[in-house]
Amino acid sequence: MAYISNMLDDLRNSAEEFPAIIVNDGSIKTIEEATSWISSNLLTLQTELNCTGAILFRGFPVTNAQTYDDFFSAFGYPNFTYKESLSNAVRINYTEYVFTANEAPKDVEIYLHNEMAQTPIYPERISLFCEEAADHGGATVICRSDEIYKQLVEFDPETTNKLEQVGIKYTTIMPGEDRPESGQGRSWRSTLSVSDVARAEEKLKELGYTWQWLEDGSLKAQTAALPAIRTLQGDRKVFFNQIIAAYKGWQGVNEDPSVALCFGDNTFFTKSYLDKVVSISESVSYNIDWQNGDVALVDNNLAMHGRRPYSGETKRKVLVVLGQK
Repeated sequence: MAYISNMLDDLRNSAEEFPAIIVNDGSIKTIEEATSWISSNLLTLQTELNCTGAILFRGFPVTNAQTYDDFFSAFGYPNFTYKESLSNAVRINYTEYVFTANEAPKDVEIYLHNEMAQTPIYPERISLFCEEAADHGGATVICRSDEIYKQLVEFDPETTNKLEQVGIKYTTIMPGEDRPESGQGRSWRSTLSVSDVARAEEKLKELGYTWQWLEDGSLKAQTAALPAIRTLQGDRKVFFNQIIAAYKGWQGVNEDPSVALCFGDNTFFTKSYLDKVVSISESVSYNIDWQNGDVALVDNNLAMHGRRPYSGETKRKVLVVLGQK
C-alpha cells in the first residue's frame, strides 16, 4: 500500500508499504533547491528506496528533460546510457542520458518487467518523469518483485526453485530496421551496436547467444541462461525477469510460451504457472496515475514496472533515465 510523506518528516522506512510518495511542501521552488535538498538527504532517501523499492516525488520543480537530468544527477548514480544496453525497444534521446519511455502505440500495454532483465546487461536504477500526462489512462504500473517471489514459492515451490537454480532463456526476433510502432522494434543493428552481419555474429558469440538469420533480414536470437530469481542484500529474494512482459506482450507467446521462453536447461514452462505469475503480479501492483512534473525513482532489482494503455488528444510524454548503484 502506498503512503504519502510531507517531505521527509514522516517517512516510514517500511518494507510493507509501496511506494513512498514524497510531496513538496512548497519550500523547494527551484531545481537548484531541489538538487541541494536531494544531496543533503541522500542517505535518508536511499534508505527509503531500499525498503520500499520505489519513491514518487510530487510537486517538485521538474519541468523538462534538462531539469529532470539535473534532478536525477543529484542522486549521484553512475549513468547507464540506452545506447550501451541490449534492450529491443525504440527510444528517442533528449539529453545524453534522458530518453523517452517505450515508444509503442498508446493502445499497446507494456507489461510488467524488470528493466532489461532479458539481457545480461541491465541497470540497477530506473527513473521516470512525467512531462505531459495522458488525457485518460497511461499510468505506470509498478510491482514489488519480492512479493511475487513469496507468493510463487508458496504456490509451486518445485517450479519456482527450479527457476532459481537453472535460470531462464529468452528468444527474441530483432528486425532489420527500426520499427517504432512495435514495443520490440529496435533493429539488430541498433540493439547490438553493429553495422553488419559479421560484427553482429561476433557480438552474439561474446554474449553467449545462439542465433538464426531469417529470410526478411531479421535476427532470431536466444540468450544464454540468465537469472530469473535473484538474492539481494539481507537474503531478500526477488522475481527478476521479463517473464510477464514476454508471456503477455510478445507476439505469439501467450498462445505458445515455448517460442520465447524456456528454463535454462531447455525445458518449458506450463501455462498454468505463467498464468499464476500474472495473477499474483496483478494482485500486488500499484498504478502511478501521473501528474505533470512527477518523478519516480525505482530500484530495478526490487520492483517491476510497466505502462497502461492511454487515450485522448494529449500525447503522453514520460521520460526515463537509467543508473547503476
